[in-house]
Amino acid sequence: MAITGAAELLAAWEAGLGQAPAGRALLLHRTARPDVDTGRLPQLPVGEHEADLFALRRALFGERMQVRLDCAVCGADMEFDLDAGELAGSLGSSGDSVVRVRQDGWDVEFRLPGVADLQAAARSADPRAVLFARCLVSATRDGTAAEAGELPLPVQRRIAEAVEAADPGADLVIDVACPECGEATRAELDIASYLWTELDAWARDVLLDVHLLATAYGWSEPEILALSPTRRRYYLELCADV
Repeated sequence: MAITGAAELLAAWEAGLGQAPAGRALLLHRTARPDVDTGRLPQLPVGEHEADLFALRRALFGERMQVRLDCAVCGADMEFDLDAGELAGSLGSSGDSVVRVRQDGWDVEFRLPGVADLQAAARSADPRAVLFARCLVSATRDGTAAEAGELPLPVQRRIAEAVEAADPGADLVIDVACPECGEATRAELDIASYLWTELDAWARDVLLDVHLLATAYGWSEPEILALSPTRRRYYLELCADV
């Protein structure tokens, strides 16, 4: 993954300010995977999407991620760390974007759902039906072609199990033991939201740096952004000493 420069990151942040969370997540994924056509990104398996965002987080802000949440039992404030690099390496799919299930005379090929599929399902009154209709590649029963709506529940459950096994990163849930009461709280981490919050704070800090250095030295924004973070910080310290 190529590390994006400050100017490009600021442009992505600016573009995402007026967007909903789904649009921001796509912007972040585009930043993480400039090698993939934008139209294909929402079709990639969800686990690959999550892994790409964790890899971007590691490249931009380091491996250590601090997460805070309240205990679901006693309400105590809990804090724990995650390793962005470790998650980036473990959440991707098995490599094949299509799983195959054979059961009770059925032969089914099913595509691992992408973000676009989950979003479409969430907007529907029958999310499961929409997901199966969108992701079913082919289905036959005893050699006869069938539609998604004809799949019996046992076959649907077997497909869901196969998808979960092939793309475990699609549902990142962590059990956190409370240090106060000892009970476990299930935590779901929305990496897109987490990363956007960090990017927003970083962007506002950088723009403040630009303002201070432009005021002190008369440099343009591109000139200031071209400086390394270390040199920018050094010049800011010099301004403070004057």
